[in-house]
This record gives sequence, structure tokens and C-alpha cells, in this order.
Amino acid sequence: MTSIQVFDLSLGGAAADQALADFATDVEWATKQGARIERFSFAEQPLAFAQNAVVEDFLERSGHDALPLILVNGEMALSGRHPTRSELARWAGLEQPTLKPIRSGDCCSGGNCG
Repeated sequence: MTSIQVFDLSLGGAAADQALADFATDVEWATKQGARIERFSFAEQPLAFAQNAVVEDFLERSGHDALPLILVNGEMALSGRHPTRSELARWAGLEQPTLKPIRSGDCCSGGNCG
């Protein structure tokens, strides 16, 4: 099974911005679909960063400002931003997420959208 690891400065919290909240929702979706995703916060788990040679090398070259770093099966897959739901799905071998089609009457009262 594919392993996805996310190394970030922090995991968010009450003051997290919308992009981080969206990413947390995408991670939750992917794990419910069977993806194996681990998240590590430098603020809370600095030892996880120091014990991973790929992460340690990345930080030496790029610095903490280049986080987040995403590893897929131990190899660098992405840095500098959080992955999209589609990227998580692709890496984990999940079916790609699709948007539900809008049916007549779904967009507003009585189907009068315009």
C-alpha cells in the first residue's frame, strides 16, 4: 500500500487558514477511502523530521520556508504547497474525485437560477 507523509511547520489549529482547513478535509476524505496518510508537525514532532534522511536533506537545502514537504513511499513528491484531493487520490491509487452533476432545480428555488 502507498504511504503518503506530510511534513509541515504546524498542523493548524483554531487559527488555521482556509487552505489548511481544505487540506485537512481532503486528507480526511482520502483516509476514509483507504489512503494511508501520516502528518507530521515540526512544532509538535521535530524528531520525525530529524530521523528522516530525505526530510533532513530537504531542510538543509531549502529551509523550513519551503515546507510543506510531501513524500510518497519515502520519495519527495511535492514541496511548497499542500497537495490537492486529486493528487492525494492519484498517489494513493484511489478513484479520482468527481463533482456531482447539478440537476434541474438543485441550484436554487424552483430551478430559476438566472
